[in-house]
Amino acid sequence: MRLTLENISNFDKIKYSKNTNKTNDMTLEQTLKSGNYELIDVREPMELEMDGNISGAKNIPLGEIESKTEEILNIDKPVILFCRSGNRSGKALDFLNLQGLKNGFNGGGFAELSEKLRTI
Repeated sequence: MRLTLENISNFDKIKYSKNTNKTNDMTLEQTLKSGNYELIDVREPMELEMDGNISGAKNIPLGEIESKTEEILNIDKPVILFCRSGNRSGKALDFLNLQGLKNGFNGGGFAELSEKLRTI
């Protein structure tokens, strides 16, 4: 069976990790404080219009992650994915990790990550 984002999305029993960074021991908070990261918002464009967005975050909806895998894997700094609650970003991160992403974080939900960024 070919590994796809849909296959991962169908695994109901997966527990999504908040931190799946494999290249160093930095936490999400330390990475945010460093200022050296790429934010990817996996929400749908309509959600951004309704709820707002984080300045500088790239919007790649969950359904497009598979087709953008190479682009994401070529990012040369830590990747922080987020969505509304952390569930979709967890699925995206699990998929990307299986594709070879080495420096990724599940930033959780939009509101939670926005607050962290405001207090750093």
